[in-house]
Amino acid sequence: MVLDSLGDVLVQVAQAGSFPTVDQSYLLEARQMQALSFAVHIPLVCFGLAFPAIVLFAEGLYLRTRNPVYHAIAKRWSKVMVILFAVGVVTGTILSFELGLLWPEFMANFGEVFGVAFAFEAVSFFIEAIFIAIYVYGWDRLSPRAHFLTGIPIAVTGFLGSMFVISVNGWMNHPVGFNMQGNEVTDVRPFAALFNSNLWHELIHMYLAAFIVCGFVVAGVYAVAWLRGRRDHYHRAALIVPLTIACLAAPVQLLVGDWAARTVTENQPTKLAAFEGLQETTKGAPFTLGGIYFDGETHGGITIPDMLSLLAYHDPNATVQGLDAVAADDRPPVAVVRNAFTVMIFIGSGLALLSVIYLLTWWRRGRLPRSKWFYRLVVIAGPGSLCALIAGWVTTEVGRQPWVVYGIMRTEEAVTGATEVPVGYATLATVYLVLAVVVFWLLRRLARHPRGHELPGEPADRGLE
Repeated sequence: MVLDSLGDVLVQVAQAGSFPTVDQSYLLEARQMQALSFAVHIPLVCFGLAFPAIVLFAEGLYLRTRNPVYHAIAKRWSKVMVILFAVGVVTGTILSFELGLLWPEFMANFGEVFGVAFAFEAVSFFIEAIFIAIYVYGWDRLSPRAHFLTGIPIAVTGFLGSMFVISVNGWMNHPVGFNMQGNEVTDVRPFAALFNSNLWHELIHMYLAAFIVCGFVVAGVYAVAWLRGRRDHYHRAALIVPLTIACLAAPVQLLVGDWAARTVTENQPTKLAAFEGLQETTKGAPFTLGGIYFDGETHGGITIPDMLSLLAYHDPNATVQGLDAVAADDRPPVAVVRNAFTVMIFIGSGLALLSVIYLLTWWRRGRLPRSKWFYRLVVIAGPGSLCALIAGWVTTEVGRQPWVVYGIMRTEEAVTGATEVPVGYATLATVYLVLAVVVFWLLRRLARHPRGHELPGEPADRGLE
């Protein structure tokens, strides 16, 4: 019998019993090690997803207007793109090794279910790497139109590669596409697992987040220059392009977030209860805006009656499942989840408000805002968007705990039994510190180069001499 719903799989698991718990004294360190890798890699994923499209947009403006400023912008940004891609290769490879080294039981038991997604991701990565090399080398060596066309596969494969990885995360939160016999995975349907119901909202949420992060970070760099009085055509264009893209995406992200929350309500009600810190199952559940969660409750904030029921079910009288519906051992660390969720909502709403101010000013007056405070906020929006991104992933991943495969395999059942985890943790932190120094040095060296090297007719490699 083919079973694809999460409920059917959970029934089979309950009948079969749990996986054996691994003897590991460093489970927390293993989780922190994985979290560190995610925190480093995910911002690079944002640039891999969104930056090629932004670079192509700038080059498209050059093709349409023949304005050499857009050529210079696109050419310089492409050099940043290849630097971040190279670093992303390193951090992504580390993540791949960590999955096998830190969580061998997870990979051994479920690798055949989601392995096809990683295979497709690898193909996408190799195609992306090939075309990035052609694109960067091809500046002023290919015809302008041919060069633009070589950039399209970069944007497409960057999106597809991320989609396949996100599908695995969606599957971990809503595992389908297999049956269970005892503790054995049977009747694997990899494409059912690949196109799980969590994929779509996670993919769109992440794709918009990528444009928000990439747009505000890049715009923040030029907002600093703007505040210092550098307001020539180059800096104006380099500010407007990423800022406009980020400001178009930020308000839409609020709508996608509502979709994601309703999907979590359906598939992971305990995670939703952790979002709000809702202890008891409640009809007409309230929503607390802001505040800090500790000692089992939210302190401060503004409580809005019935709002959680309205957001989760679009019905103010709906009953929302609380943390009391499951055993204490099956609950995530509520303080971490709730506070991360608050940070994500607070920053995301602030970015949306900043975006509305910018878009209304441009629409009604046809110009950039003139207040210095606006540009100071744009500078803050760059690191702020990164904080919201990390907080969102903390909400998603820690909210799934104590499960690595939701409702089926616990994290303590998936972890390695090796005793050298602290050594690996220290080594990993050192590697990332070295990478950060190298990236900072490369980007700073690139920023100090004259923009004349990016004008039409100048070879691409001159900018890194």
